[in-house]
Amino acid sequence: MRQSSSPSTASDTQTSSILSLNIAPAQVLRGTHAIAEAGEAIAKLGKRPLLVGGDRSLSVAQTTLEPVLKQHHLKLASASYAPDCSEASLGKLQEKVTHHQADFIIGIGGGKALDTAKLLAHTCELPIATIPTSGATCAAWTALSNVYSNEGAFLYDVPLAKCPDLLILDYSLIQTAPQRTLVAGIGDAIAKWYEASVSSGHSEQTLLIAAVQQARVLRDILLQKSVSALQEPGGETWREVVDATVLLAGVIGGIGGAQCRTVAAHAVHNGLTHVSASHGTLHGEKVAFGILVQLRLEEMLQGNQLAAAARQQLLKFYGDIGLPQTLNHLGLENVTLTELKRAAEVACNERSDIHRLPFHVVVEQLMAAMVSTTAPIGEAKIKA
Repeated sequence: MRQSSSPSTASDTQTSSILSLNIAPAQVLRGTHAIAEAGEAIAKLGKRPLLVGGDRSLSVAQTTLEPVLKQHHLKLASASYAPDCSEASLGKLQEKVTHHQADFIIGIGGGKALDTAKLLAHTCELPIATIPTSGATCAAWTALSNVYSNEGAFLYDVPLAKCPDLLILDYSLIQTAPQRTLVAGIGDAIAKWYEASVSSGHSEQTLLIAAVQQARVLRDILLQKSVSALQEPGGETWREVVDATVLLAGVIGGIGGAQCRTVAAHAVHNGLTHVSASHGTLHGEKVAFGILVQLRLEEMLQGNQLAAAARQQLLKFYGDIGLPQTLNHLGLENVTLTELKRAAEVACNERSDIHRLPFHVVVEQLMAAMVSTTAPIGEAKIKA
């Protein structure tokens, strides 16, 4: 295990996260065609659901979910979260809740759709069911929502009062998503180890130890099974990888709390969302690139050879499954120095999770790491 000294604020953060721990959804239903069998569980949440999703997900819901709701005599209304999981979208959806007199929320879609639905349920104090349409994130599980601008730039996250009341993982629905989404989910999930181990690998607290060890298990599952899973969509190994990206990744954040959730990899993602040219790439693709950046920082600023070796291992793995290794792979081959500096400034702002690293990082150092993710092992150590 890569262990590092703790940031000075870690004990306060750990105490706070333990006191407000939200570990798991109240109920998880999973299986092939799970939606068709979920009507009774959904109906227990209320009578007048508001279904929140993107255009594609709402279209899918018409053929898969709506017949189940009608069978249980639920009065359904639907609403798009467009343009993003933003304050403006939340305001419009709150009006929709009032107009429909909704008594619970159903979120269906990818990470942003589910984050919006969860945040809506939180602010309206309503129950919520989440239905992921891909294996791209663990958003269906977690008690957290990320808020973006209408243009897709990350602004802040909101800890929620609880995890969803019901999570429905329907493998047949997940299988209809482009394979790229599951690849991105692998990138998002495998980050748990690299972030949790550096932020909490030193901890002697029981739940943090458990979270870090689960993150290691998650990494090993993904390294061992991802290639074969992607070769046989819908197969047993594929379902195990979907379980890893959607469910086990959520477990780790739930047990470990904020201290285990994100460090530099997600901070890099947040910064890159402020570069418009990156909006064509998925959340997990940017996070996966961010892992390489984090490892490069450890290598450059600490001379950490374990981090260097881990980076080389991931570069091969990324090549095998199609995750981005460089800014060019994120569509940022023409990024300007000004844009890159802006991304680094966002990633290094005073409230950023990058400061969970056990060493200080400044904008220029982060920029250097971002442009050298494929550098050979052994380049000169940079002074912090």
